[in-house]
Amino acid sequence: MKLTHAPISRTAWTRSAWTNSVWTTSASVAAAMLCISLMLPARAGEGHDHGDAPAASSANGPQRQADGSVFLPKAAQRQLGVRTLLTETSELARSFELNGKVVMDPNAGGKVQPLNAGRIEPGPRGLPNPGQAVRKGEVLATVVSSTAPIERSNQAAQLAELRAAKALADKRVARLRELADTVPRKDIETAESEAQSLAARLAAVGDGLSSREALVAPVSGVIASANAVAGQVVDARELVFEIIDPTRLRIEALAFDTALFTRIGSASLAVGNERVPLTFVGAVRSLREQALPLVFRAEGKALTTLAVGQPVRVFVQAQDKVKGIAVPVASLMKNAANQTIVWVKTAHERFEPRNVTADALDGINVAVTSGLKAGDRVATQGATLINQVR
Repeated sequence: MKLTHAPISRTAWTRSAWTNSVWTTSASVAAAMLCISLMLPARAGEGHDHGDAPAASSANGPQRQADGSVFLPKAAQRQLGVRTLLTETSELARSFELNGKVVMDPNAGGKVQPLNAGRIEPGPRGLPNPGQAVRKGEVLATVVSSTAPIERSNQAAQLAELRAAKALADKRVARLRELADTVPRKDIETAESEAQSLAARLAAVGDGLSSREALVAPVSGVIASANAVAGQVVDARELVFEIIDPTRLRIEALAFDTALFTRIGSASLAVGNERVPLTFVGAVRSLREQALPLVFRAEGKALTTLAVGQPVRVFVQAQDKVKGIAVPVASLMKNAANQTIVWVKTAHERFEPRNVTADALDGINVAVTSGLKAGDRVATQGATLINQVR
């Protein structure tokens, strides 16, 4: 049987198209409203704050102002430990910073080296340790001399010959003494002298076969370096111990200006926060690494923290003067442009940065030659924390 569809009337087709159009328009409106809702910020209801609002800035706390200055309340200054210094202009010695190193004072230190090769044995108090205090003349170790086998055999043969000759000399002296009434006195004395000479030669050769060299401390001080263990074999002139006086050292600095040593007024060495004065000894008249070595003598208990060979900074004050303001090194800071600045207190709770130029002075202070004027209050302590306020 053949199925046939009834013809659709024009009125029914129009109703169906209108219905589809309505649904399409509704879907478009819903999609548009969804997009608008996603673009708008979500708002919580009353009593349901999610903390999306920005934090309110406190006007009473430390903060950086628009002109670059820092507002720092008094309470914050006490908490950060801020201290200031009232500056004044003065005539300061022109200073130069030199690279140097610590060396041994030849009058207060020494080296212990064996004269002959041999084997090391501990001394009466054992082998000294680095940093141990020793006295002048104290035996630190002993060296048992070693010789080649052929040389040792030759010495043993010579020792045997001397023993035989001494025995014959002793017998001859005994016979001559028995015939003292008939033998001249000079013959007896000659025989006795020959016997004594053979005894001395025998003792010398015997000591050479079993010689022990004592390594003694040339000066009083502390052991700076120890290169010995029990049973170690050392060569002649090998450095075994090094002794220094930690309160008496020398500083050797390199000056690329060869005429600087003629203008030296004073010198100092910065050891931590302490300044150690130096005494100029002299200049070596031969260049080393294209520089002229300058030798200074240093004394004091502050030197006990230094070691021989340690690099240090030497500040040399020349005889000519420069006009400037002395401020501590801790006052110098760097800004965002990598410029050297200091923080000046212009009001009770206000600090302003000042661009300055500074020269080295003594390792603890610097000489500010421009950027400051007399009467400015410069932050000396806590300047690093002020520089970090944003």
